[in-house]
Amino acid sequence: MSGNNFGHTLWGKDWVRFAEPLRQTRPDPQLPRARRIARDGKVQVTIDGRIVRAVVQHGRNAAVANIEVAPMSREAMAGIARQLCGVRLVLTDELYRATADAGHRPAPKLVGVDCSCSADTPRCIHVLAVYYEMARNIDDDPRISLDIQGFFRASSDSTEVSTAVTPQRWIALNALNPADYFMVST
Repeated sequence: MSGNNFGHTLWGKDWVRFAEPLRQTRPDPQLPRARRIARDGKVQVTIDGRIVRAVVQHGRNAAVANIEVAPMSREAMAGIARQLCGVRLVLTDELYRATADAGHRPAPKLVGVDCSCSADTPRCIHVLAVYYEMARNIDDDPRISLDIQGFFRASSDSTEVSTAVTPQRWIALNALNPADYFMVST
């Protein structure tokens, strides 16, 4: 059903399912165009907390799509944190399956979807293109899937969830203090 550029991982397939729900009985003629828009790099996504904002260039016009994701339940956070306990935070398909088998499917749930275009539907071509772009981004870095649901921003009083937080992989050069690494003699 989907093009082979989106949803390589189970984490990314969750977003492809927003565009291509299993309950859909007829082909949607907008899906190939939405995939092409995402594949051609015409979707600029910005994630702000649990809100995905995207500028989608379609033809001569640009539209702004906003997608709000529901926060992950405390039970799901605790279940996922237990699965992550003692391992380096690498979000694989096996971890996804183990979490889902434990009853805590990490798939996001959408709270609201809107677009600035005149289509006046939550399944316009711009929103569909954002779903595909998010799937591609999440295929590259599955942490985005949990982050957008608030998994890593959990309150500090929850010790189970806070154990899942790992240090950043990259550090900005301007964040380093040379005095921490070199001795200065006077």
